[in-house]
Amino acid sequence: MGSRRRGREAALKILYSMEMNPGPSEEHFAQVLECAQEPEGVREFGKRLAASTMDRMEEIDGQIREASVKWELDRMAAVDRNVLRLAVSELTGEEGTPVKVVLNEAIEMAKRYGGEESGTFVNGILDRIRIDLGLES
Repeated sequence: MGSRRRGREAALKILYSMEMNPGPSEEHFAQVLECAQEPEGVREFGKRLAASTMDRMEEIDGQIREASVKWELDRMAAVDRNVLRLAVSELTGEEGTPVKVVLNEAIEMAKRYGGEESGTFVNGILDRIRIDLGLES
């Protein structure tokens, strides 16, 4: 598994932890990253991606709401919601990762950590967001 994938997974765990147990973000960063036992570069990428996502959460959630016609954001599974947030953050941020890579990574994380239909669900919403943003896959 690549280091950026492990960083994305760490970021997902941070966002999920914060959603399930509200509290100071630094505590969640420290707990998740300490448990991850990953190299410094992986931890830094995960922390940077999670922080960027949190900083722009309102904007990101708005994009997800627009794309998810039949689903309310608060009714989505927590894992799916946070995978979508990370992917939108990376698609619209300054990371410079190819669109296809961001989409594939998000779908794989949804399959790995989400429910039976999570991969399909995340794929559909991210494809809609990609189209809305005018991005090529």
